Amino acid sequence: MRFDDLIPMAKKKGRKRIAIAGAKKLSEIQAAIQGMEMGLVTPILVGEEDKLPDNLPDGVQVVPANSDTEAVEKAVKLVSSGEADILMKGSVPTSKFLKGVLNKEWGLRGKGVLSHVALLDLPEYHKLLIITDGGMCINPDLETKISILKNAIEFAHSIGIENPKVGILAAVEVVNQDMVETVDASIISKMASRGQINGAIVDGPLAMDILISREAAEMKGISSPVAGDVDIILVPDITTGNSVAKALLYLANGKAAGAVVGTSRPVVMLSRADSPETKLNSLILGILCS
Repeated sequence: MRFDDLIPMAKKKGRKRIAIAGAKKLSEIQAAIQGMEMGLVTPILVGEEDKLPDNLPDGVQVVPANSDTEAVEKAVKLVSSGEADILMKGSVPTSKFLKGVLNKEWGLRGKGVLSHVALLDLPEYHKLLIITDGGMCINPDLETKISILKNAIEFAHSIGIENPKVGILAAVEVVNQDMVETVDASIISKMASRGQINGAIVDGPLAMDILISREAAEMKGISSPVAGDVDIILVPDITTGNSVAKALLYLANGKAAGAVVGTSRPVVMLSRADSPETKLNSLILGILCS
């Protein structure tokens, strides 16, 4: 499966209303307009009107806001009230955006942990790759990692990956009590094998080369059902996830998309440096999660 395969799936969902909090940059506006032209979304640009282009196409709605904080609040409320279907981060600081998403009164909190998934389409890898969590949970403990994994499995199902292969990332493939990520990985793997985590094939701890290369696994003498065929990489912390995803995106000339999962409504969260293509891909993810 590639990103292009997701577009027909998104179209089957029908046109969705997407509220963009702090729409300012041309990249996010272009992505929204392209999504509209493809029949995927009705864009609702929430932000300062004087920073928007003069000649927006018919069908693009504008909700004025005088500040980033006001833009986030108005956009989140549009989604929580049902006036929009998907929330997308525009050119606002991540901290302000998440503060609105997590607002107890009008936010989009789900019942459990919120986490981030990065979806990558890499020319040298044979299918889409999910990396989690490189955007929300800073240094998750075991319980939080389990929630992050369950969110990612549910997300994989939503984009058509029925029984994803999960690799739990570490530097080594054996348990070392001085490396907490290896201990956590072994516990999570055992929980999956005993049916406490369902809907996926889970193995770890495993190093990165094992996850993406069957040849590396054979050379190391590692037998794993996910070796060289991983769908989801569960990383130990936000720094690892963020770095791995961005390194693959830029060095491997990949395509990317990102979303927050575990929310009550779909939330698309990107970097302000992301290209219009990445923002369009993320918009498509939001549709598939709706």
